Amino acid sequence: MLALEIDNFTKKYGDNVAVDNISLSVKPGEFFGFLGRNGAGKTTTISSITGIGKITSGNIKIFGIDVEKDYRMARRKVGLSPQEFNVDIWAKVKNILWYNGGYYGMTGKEREKRITELLKIFELEDHKDKEFRQLSGGLKRRLMLARAMMHDPELLILDEPTAGVDVELRHELWKYLRRINEEGETIFFTSHYLEEVEELCNRVAIIHDGKIIVDAPKEDFIKDGSSLEQKYLELTSKEQ
Repeated sequence: MLALEIDNFTKKYGDNVAVDNISLSVKPGEFFGFLGRNGAGKTTTISSITGIGKITSGNIKIFGIDVEKDYRMARRKVGLSPQEFNVDIWAKVKNILWYNGGYYGMTGKEREKRITELLKIFELEDHKDKEFRQLSGGLKRRLMLARAMMHDPELLILDEPTAGVDVELRHELWKYLRRINEEGETIFFTSHYLEEVEELCNRVAIIHDGKIIVDAPKEDFIKDGSSLEQKYLELTSKEQ
């Protein structure tokens, strides 16, 4: 069974076609990179996967569950770390995780155990009583990842998870992501930092003007001494 299956998906906003009849799939355990410039259709696709946006045509399934026909069950399978900080800035770190666990129906005991685990994994134990607004940019990103993982989802969607953090913290986040992927987590990853996509992902798809222009193993992009960034620029310039 596929972790994610997108079949002939189209999303329109009025007469504007944001995503144009794309199909792709992600296998369980993959670290999948989804690339494209701003406005290419990445976030629109993610919104429809997670049920935030409505599908115009086609269908999307998460571990065989249709995201529209059985929204609640599909949503439980997914953890989302969005590009923007959609969080109460006055809430404390531990409470942000607590509330998110409640959203997914976790019991108090389950939430307490999971919060303890995540605070340790993401080295947030010393910050659990701080308000979100008091955290550094890197700690905020760690918390967003922890929140996405609170209900132990089978598919983790990361939309620009390292945006705005310094090099050292970016490498720290890479370490966490590699570890959970090695433990079996399926990751759907977008980033404008192509070197981190090359470092982390084992398969990459590029969306350009709402269409998938390539979907291939990472090795296909970097053979013959090329880099993912060089190949990306070459492919997208051809589409102008």
